[in-house]
Amino acid sequence: MSEERRITSEDLALFAMQLLSEKETAEVAAYLRESAEARKELAEIQGDLATYALTADMQAPPPQTRDRLMRQVAREKKAIPIDRPVVPEARAAEPGAAVGTGSMVADTTARGDEALNEGQRSVLGLGSGDYLSENDQPKRGVAGRVLSWVGWAVAAGLAVATGDLYHVRETLRGTLAAQASQIDHLTADEAAARQVLDTMTDTSAMRVTLTTKGQTAPLPTGRATYVASKGTLIFLASNLAPLQPAKTYELWLIPAGEGQNPIPAGTFRPDQHGNASVIMPPLPKGIEAKAFGVTVEDEGGSLTPTQPIILAGE
Repeated sequence: MSEERRITSEDLALFAMQLLSEKETAEVAAYLRESAEARKELAEIQGDLATYALTADMQAPPPQTRDRLMRQVAREKKAIPIDRPVVPEARAAEPGAAVGTGSMVADTTARGDEALNEGQRSVLGLGSGDYLSENDQPKRGVAGRVLSWVGWAVAAGLAVATGDLYHVRETLRGTLAAQASQIDHLTADEAAARQVLDTMTDTSAMRVTLTTKGQTAPLPTGRATYVASKGTLIFLASNLAPLQPAKTYELWLIPAGEGQNPIPAGTFRPDQHGNASVIMPPLPKGIEAKAFGVTVEDEGGSLTPTQPIILAGE
């Protein structure tokens, strides 16, 4: 035996907005007939919807909502409006009196009587001389008046909610894009830092101290840490002499193989204390180094070293 479905406040709200299926609508209607508390809650929901419709800015409903509303209106039964003819009070016509309001009313009554065809009189149970009274005219029920409010309330609510959701979605999309860009930068920075750390701690790294021969302290010095298999190089220099304008220092990697030309490993200028560095210059992997050297070149660097070599080390 299947368990009886439990009706929740969400079901009542969807029922008020006519968004349930026929089966679900029938279940909620049966529940409302049995529960006074549910009927009270439904009345509050319908009042909230009506209030929301008055406070929300009027916007065009989405095409899907409008189509659904128009299909619902087309399915509803429509009452045929019938004008009630005015029946004048009987009074005797005075001799010589002109044709006045009484004659016009009588004529209007006759036309109103003609407006009711035989089919309408048969349905309404009227004879040929009978007329509809004010109490006989079709009246619009309370449900019809409330549902007309609810339909537009739902349409306005859905339009506002759709606009809000679109704005929230675009804001979230922009935020996610910015965060993704930050993550990419952090990832790149992390990768570079990891390369520096790996080069500094690699046990197979070649460590060379570059000095100037024949001079007293403090001597310019340079320390190179190079991992040939990875092509990673870290060079730190100190006590370097200031350079003339349009000049730069350039670091060179001298391959171990015979007949190979020195490879440029980056340009640099020292600070006011004579310190400088070259971190992770673009070098090919697998080049075994015989030595390193530093020369003074024109600004922008050179493809071949210019003598003399300022610093050198093996």
